[in-house]
Amino acid sequence: MSGELKNLFSPIRINALELKNRAVMPPMGTMYSNEDNTVSDRLVSYLARRARGGTALIMTEICAVDPRGRGFPGEIGVWSDDFIPGLARIPDAIHREGGMAALQLHHAGRETFEYFIGVTPEAPSPIPSPILKQPCEEMSRDRIAEIIEAFGSAAGRARKSGFDAVEIHGAHGYLIGQFLSPFSNQRTDDYGGSDENRARLALEIARSVRKEVGPDFPVLFRISAEEMVPGGYDLSFTRWLAPQLVSEGIDAIHVSIGVSSTPGGLTIPTMDTESGFNLFRARAVKEVVDVPVIGVGRIHDPRLADDAIGRGDADLISFGRQHLADPDLIEKAQHGDFDNIRWCLSCNTCIEREQFEAKPAACAINPECGIEYLPAEKSENPRSVLIIGAGPAGLSAALSALERGHRVAIFEREHEPGGQLRSASRPPNKKTFADWVAWATRQLENHGVSIRFGHEVTEETLRTEKPDVAILASGALPVTPDIPGIKGDTVFDARDVLTGKVEPKGPTVVLGGGYVGMETADFLLERDIEVTVLEMLPRSPVKKRFTHGYWLHKRLTDSGGNLLLGAQVTAIASDSVTCRLGDEEKKIGPLAMIVTALGAMPETDLTGILEEMKIPYQIVGDARNPRSLIDAVHEGATAGREL
Repeated sequence: MSGELKNLFSPIRINALELKNRAVMPPMGTMYSNEDNTVSDRLVSYLARRARGGTALIMTEICAVDPRGRGFPGEIGVWSDDFIPGLARIPDAIHREGGMAALQLHHAGRETFEYFIGVTPEAPSPIPSPILKQPCEEMSRDRIAEIIEAFGSAAGRARKSGFDAVEIHGAHGYLIGQFLSPFSNQRTDDYGGSDENRARLALEIARSVRKEVGPDFPVLFRISAEEMVPGGYDLSFTRWLAPQLVSEGIDAIHVSIGVSSTPGGLTIPTMDTESGFNLFRARAVKEVVDVPVIGVGRIHDPRLADDAIGRGDADLISFGRQHLADPDLIEKAQHGDFDNIRWCLSCNTCIEREQFEAKPAACAINPECGIEYLPAEKSENPRSVLIIGAGPAGLSAALSALERGHRVAIFEREHEPGGQLRSASRPPNKKTFADWVAWATRQLENHGVSIRFGHEVTEETLRTEKPDVAILASGALPVTPDIPGIKGDTVFDARDVLTGKVEPKGPTVVLGGGYVGMETADFLLERDIEVTVLEMLPRSPVKKRFTHGYWLHKRLTDSGGNLLLGAQVTAIASDSVTCRLGDEEKKIGPLAMIVTALGAMPETDLTGILEEMKIPYQIVGDARNPRSLIDAVHEGATAGREL
């Protein structure tokens, strides 16, 4: 055991349940279940893999206590005894890996869609969700009684299924939280109005669950300590409520934050939010209860968790998305192997895929997340693989090919790895992207593979190496549109500015308002450089509904930057840019520099040579089509896996 983490690796009891350490994997939606709301092989394998990594308590994602309360298609169900055999597979698998299992009990309330629950969503008051904007129906007193009983019955089924605990989901603006909050609850009966009335449903559900499972079975309650929306409740309300929850049989309080419409997406914070930002709220709740408190909120580093427990901020710590990035983080931390932890980027690709694309969760930097049930096997015919490019796609392809037992050589024309991530890691709060490159490089070194830097692959290289197969991960080149003056001496590519090849000067105009342009502006504003971003589209390509996009726009505004939409650049001079805004022509200047962030095009010059030499090859990442990090990493991994 690592002596420096004595707090995290000390045992603790929650009611009758003894946990070997204080690490928790909190509930995270995956959409890995079957369409009929039953447990799938995929979900079981995913959860078991996290338990294998040493975490003491593994919680399932949300589990619906009533079919009308499902939050997304395929959410696992516990509203009928028919679910018990399938649910039992989860604790069985987690126990075999040395962990304990908790089932989270959930009702979405208004945070769902009629098209997949089949009826109008129900809520304390007929006030639509600010995000989903779905009409909803006010619950009757009889319906409230049914849901209270449903939570109790669901907890009983969880116990019969072999779970070690249940968690009542009262956070994030779902049904219980909707009743707690004046933001969503405008009832005038015993379930609305005063604090006591708005708390009634939560307390009665806690009482119902405790009655069903008996005195010794652990019952946890997850709450948003503050909603952080106009009209929502605050920390003082939570401190008032928490002791009452304990008096009704709650054995631990899991202190989260926010609702779906909280600005900045604080329920699932990005890299724009400080690590451990929510711990002071956990401490505030801990001060008023005598049961364990679980802290959560962008806590990836076990050393931060250990310090938080030592300070008395919380008794246990939830590591959420970090479990997706590296399921072995707790075991690695216990042995002091921090260099080999694959740190979560807090990019929110995992959750935003579900929210905006209706796709199952996936980790941008861990391509095995969610496919644990399809383990890669060693190749019966190891081959020599030449990987052209050490960007994210090339690094991922190399690691995947090595896992299958192939022989790998990597060539990179630059003098350091990372490709586009070298520049993408430079804007504010994005250092974690460089950390992933460093991690991937260390894994290659652990396999005895060194990247050959400063080496442009040519026909001669291919003839010398004689690879059995090649993976072309050569990346992309900046697009240079035909704009008068764009090749001038004061015009520079965003990547050169971000990587330090060009010294930033101001005032500056950034051409292109996509993520590269907005992050370059963020980078310049951090250095007190005056910035104007010109974007030809009438609406920003960086959407505020995406959490990182929200923070980029906020920082641009707060720092005095300008974003001009619908701006068609017509000419560039050494110290100015001319653009058309509707019917108006506007000249911006004087300028010290102009930065271009106008997109990229695949670089595939080697395909003709590879075909001529009859070397089988695959194109991955930006060399195939410039897209996102998850596309590069996953395509690279698939290419290596399929060799």
